[in-house]
Amino acid sequence: MTRIKTKYLGELRTEATHIQSGTTLITDAPIDNHGKGEYFSPTDLVATALGSCMVTIMGIAAKAHHFSIDGTTWEITKVMSADTPRRIAEIKIELKLPHVSYTDQQRKIIDHCIKNCPVALSLHPEVKQTVSVIY
Repeated sequence: MTRIKTKYLGELRTEATHIQSGTTLITDAPIDNHGKGEYFSPTDLVATALGSCMVTIMGIAAKAHHFSIDGTTWEITKVMSADTPRRIAEIKIELKLPHVSYTDQQRKIIDHCIKNCPVALSLHPEVKQTVSVIY
């Protein structure tokens, strides 16, 4: 069980501490929602978590099946809903895998990881997840 201690710093900013590691992160409200936008917003972290979760699960599966995804990069675009209440409408992720000749089976494993990572399965069904993979 993971524990995180969080403190409101004022000015729409929070500081979270991961108890096990002592690592901290700061969030800000985005500029378009009364914030300074100097750090990740909470919804930015949701989008970031989705991409990082997908690739982490891909890494676990790749290791178990004796292939590598080392060097994979990805870009994330978070799209907020125009209506209220504010919410994430879509998360777009473009995964760029290293130029390796992945087999059909390896590609199936990668696709399965993308669709079944814990964050992807935890998001509300109305949050559209658009993922493209460049091999």
